[in-house]
Amino acid sequence: MSAAPATSVPVGVPANLDRARAASAHGAALPAATPAFTVLDACENPRLLAGYQRLRRRAFVEQQGLFAGHDIDEHDAAPATVVLVAVDPAGQVVGGVRLHARTEHPGLGWWNGSRLVCNAQLGVRRGEVGAALVRSACAVALERGVLRFDARVQARHERFFEKLGWERTGATQIAGQPHVAMRWPIPRFAQLVDRTKQPLGGLLDDLLPRDRWRGDDGAPVAGTDVVACTDAILPSMVEHDPEWAGWCAMLVNAHDLSAMGATPVAALDALGAPDAAHAERVLSGLRDGARALDLPIVGGHTQLGVAPSLSVTALGRVADPVPAGGGRPGDRLAIAADVEGTWRPGYEGLQWDSTSWRTRDQLRPMLDAVRDARPRAAKDVSMAGIVGTTAMLAEASGCGAELDVALIPRPGAAAIGDWLTCFPGFAMVTAGEPLRAGAAVSARCGRLDEGTGVRLRWPDGQVTTALGTAATGLGPATHEEHDR
Repeated sequence: MSAAPATSVPVGVPANLDRARAASAHGAALPAATPAFTVLDACENPRLLAGYQRLRRRAFVEQQGLFAGHDIDEHDAAPATVVLVAVDPAGQVVGGVRLHARTEHPGLGWWNGSRLVCNAQLGVRRGEVGAALVRSACAVALERGVLRFDARVQARHERFFEKLGWERTGATQIAGQPHVAMRWPIPRFAQLVDRTKQPLGGLLDDLLPRDRWRGDDGAPVAGTDVVACTDAILPSMVEHDPEWAGWCAMLVNAHDLSAMGATPVAALDALGAPDAAHAERVLSGLRDGARALDLPIVGGHTQLGVAPSLSVTALGRVADPVPAGGGRPGDRLAIAADVEGTWRPGYEGLQWDSTSWRTRDQLRPMLDAVRDARPRAAKDVSMAGIVGTTAMLAEASGCGAELDVALIPRPGAAAIGDWLTCFPGFAMVTAGEPLRAGAAVSARCGRLDEGTGVRLRWPDGQVTTALGTAATGLGPATHEEHDR
């Protein structure tokens, strides 16, 4: 079985905590704190696994009669199953829990927690050990990219799980005993949007016009058929991966133009570098991107002897741009994504490279797809990921959104949690029919509705909340009725 990311997580408190507090209050030195127990990954430790299974048998078979003979099932032998145990200072297993993927949908990030058990001899401290195991399981689920984390718990423990942030989703029975179906809300999408997009409303509300283009990455220039857009690249990327930074600066601008149906015309770059050698590496990426994406650089600004920095502004032309905020409740959502490629070295789980190795002829159909299809609304997927970008399109459209997890195009080589929160190379969210986008895979996978935020629909019909609020706080664009 594979090991959990953390091999040792100290939890609990020393048994003499009250005495230590009293000593501290009188100015005495505190004794060194010895954890009352430690949560460990048991997957590669036969002794710890055996101790955990003995506790399970005693509790679930001998004492509670939930199972006959043993409680071992297929999840115990599954390679991806994680087993966490609580171990006391003497090395004895005093509790454990396991978490595992649903066997019928192993790639969807849908996992269960199960077989939580604590030694009955712990008395009142059983709750402390159990809470530590549940919290540790939730932390491991986040690290593994889990998007839905369910459990069926005995009804008498419902309140215990509620205190740990779990939510009741239904009632069931196991071996004739009442159980409660519960779910831990995964905060992954909300955390990403909070870091990257949520502050924008407060920062930009009085700066940006309330027009049809509110929420777009590009802006039509009034009185012309010109669309302008600009992007700044992370300084750390410019410093440590300058060629990739140059390529990405051209790529994201080409995608911003593409999302509005614009034909690229020209770009300008603003480059800061510590010396000419570093500048040349960034410019190499800019040149490659300009050629492959049909976006020639016609000018800009270069400064040496400064900290690394890079931004690119691009211009395109389109008579009637496609807005991000053109959707309506009831519109179908489609996603087109290039699922070929691999993680960019150094950015595993964060940036998917499906573009740097493609030819100009392979890239062009993707970049022209919105222009050719003219969907009601379109937005290219940015660092907010597929779910966050869907939330931005929905917000600009004055809607909420629902995505069917199983229908979203995704690469087999990427965990779905990473895929839905990464920068995916090329991906476009549209309201309307799926795009014909060359090598990209296109699929209907959701709809806009009257709500707010984004919900995920699962194969069993259950719906979970990915984002409960609007992504940016900028609010909806001004709708102008027009046919597509």
